This record gives sequence, C-alpha cells and structure tokens, in this order.
Amino acid sequence: MTHSPSPRRAVRSLAAGALALVATAATAVVVTASPAQAATTAGIDVSRYQGSINWTSVRNAGIQFAFIKTTEGTTVKDANFAANYVGAYNAGVIRGAYHFALPDRSWISDFLNTYRTRTGRYAVIYTTTSWWTSCTGNWSGPWANHPLWLARWASTPGTLPAGAPFYSFWQYTSSGSVPGISGAVDRDYFNGDRSRLIALANNT
Repeated sequence: MTHSPSPRRAVRSLAAGALALVATAATAVVVTASPAQAATTAGIDVSRYQGSINWTSVRNAGIQFAFIKTTEGTTVKDANFAANYVGAYNAGVIRGAYHFALPDRSWISDFLNTYRTRTGRYAVIYTTTSWWTSCTGNWSGPWANHPLWLARWASTPGTLPAGAPFYSFWQYTSSGSVPGISGAVDRDYFNGDRSRLIALANNT
C-alpha cells in the first residue's frame, strides 16, 4: 500500500488495508490460518501510485506474490488494477486483489461475514497491532480463521494483535525498491515457502 499505517487506514484482504485496514480477501491469494513456517516468501503490494509496472522484471527479481489494489470505499476503482492483475499473472506472480476501507469494528465484522458467505473463503486482515488495539478493543474473534497481514515497518514483526497466534503476511517496509517498478513500493513476506503459498492460493 502507499498509505502509511495510521488510524486513518483501512483493512484489506488478499486479497487485501491498514491500519486502518482490514484486508479484504484476495481472489487469487486467499489463505487459511496455518502454523508459521520457517521460510519466508518475498512479495509486494501495489496500486496506481506505482504507475506502469514491468511485471516480468518484478518476477525475475525474485518477487513471488503481489497484493493489487482494486477498490476503495464504495465508489473508487483503481485505474491500474486490470493491467496489474493480468500482468502479474502473465509473469507468474501469485496475485490477490485488495479493497481499501476506513472501517470500525461493526463494519469489519459485517464485511468478513459477507465475504465468507459470498465466496466461501476467509478474508485476509491487514492491520497494525496498535490500530487493531485502539479501534477494535483487542477483538480476537477473527484470528481463529482469518489470516493476519501485519503492517509493521521494522526489522521484526513485533507484538501481534491480541489473540493472533502468528502472522501469515508481514508488510515490513513502505520504501522498498524492486526492478520493474519506478519509485518506492511496499515489501511483504509470506510466512512460508512458495509451495505453501500456492496451496493456499488454490484453497487446497
């Protein structure tokens, strides 16, 4: 994402927002909770702010997956979503779409339930620990099923939201550099190897 973690952020899903973000589940990379793995798999998350992306160069640089912004709120559609979603797929990058919102706890609950009913999958929740604590009152309910996409721009993941046994994704910087993308880009890790990510993307 291109916004910095703060109470104004929303939540996303893997499809997947921030801090104020509850991630919305990704259509291609939706995961189910599983024990943390030893390996980490490199990824990014992008939106129109990254401009035109050379996805082949991105993949050749070792990027395995990407979260791609599709919508925000109830009216905004990301102008680069279609090009990015197709481009990532053609380059062999596992991809998911995220929705950006500015939610409160009731909105998050309704969103998660509606998404689950309509897709049969659990949404990935993107958030910082501090936002989740202050804006949901340490609500631990989602973590039994919904994967955590933790936003913490630091050298370690740090403290997780209350009740979360581990993170599935970790956004560790907003100022990364990747061949094929001009300017800064958010960098992420998946808490497992590529084979596990593919299994999760395929819902197997």
